[in-house]
Amino acid sequence: MANSLHGKVVLITGASSGFGEDAARLFAKEGCKVILAARRLERLQALAEEIQHMGGDAVAIPVDINERAEIKIMVQTALDIYKQIDILFNNAGFGAMDWFENLQPQRHMETLVRVNLTGTMLVTRTVLPDMLRRRSGHIINMASVAGLIASPLLTTYSASKYGVRAFTDALRREVAPFGIKVSGIYPGPAETEFGTHLEKHRPREKINSIINLRMTSEFVARRVVDVAKHPRRSLVIPWWFRVVTTFDTLFPVIVDWILYAFAKRTHTLG
Repeated sequence: MANSLHGKVVLITGASSGFGEDAARLFAKEGCKVILAARRLERLQALAEEIQHMGGDAVAIPVDINERAEIKIMVQTALDIYKQIDILFNNAGFGAMDWFENLQPQRHMETLVRVNLTGTMLVTRTVLPDMLRRRSGHIINMASVAGLIASPLLTTYSASKYGVRAFTDALRREVAPFGIKVSGIYPGPAETEFGTHLEKHRPREKINSIINLRMTSEFVARRVVDVAKHPRRSLVIPWWFRVVTTFDTLFPVIVDWILYAFAKRTHTLG
């Protein structure tokens, strides 16, 4: 039986673009009160006004997920306005695709892990006490198929998303007895700013030629809202990536050989 989302308070991080932006519109259409959080205040305010013009209820709160003080202010402001947070959609994050030796240590390692993994944990830690007090809530974490199968060119991104996966599973087993649901979303390639901002290079073009099926951001966002209505432990999008990740689990040596061959053909040493 589907849960009614009407009147639910939803906090969305990374709401200024991509999955977060599209999910905000869809949650608002379900009658939710939407809290939009990200660094780009102008885009958040424009989205909030758009939702309000549609008859929805939305508020924009700027936040840098790297700053614990700003996370605390964001959550407290949301609670001051709406008194509770029913659904937390941890969506803030970014990616990096390149050979490991080409990645920038500060941007593509330290900051990436802080935003994708540590930020997810800090926001959750700040929201969780209210949910525990009410014995109710749903935490939805945006991971990636890169958190299910590790691939060349996605070393640090995959590491961060494997961390999100582990955090999601551990937290679910910890808080489920207290009425709180925790779900992980694992999408494959999709049309978002992550993809458009990646540098164009031969290995990426090779991957695009192999995996030329790209989902729209709105398609993924619709599935996120569906998980909010029908809570489940995890959702892999599209479904056939579950077959790929299962094959990796059952036959890792074969997958290694395939990816070794890919790396050897496409990796040019400087």
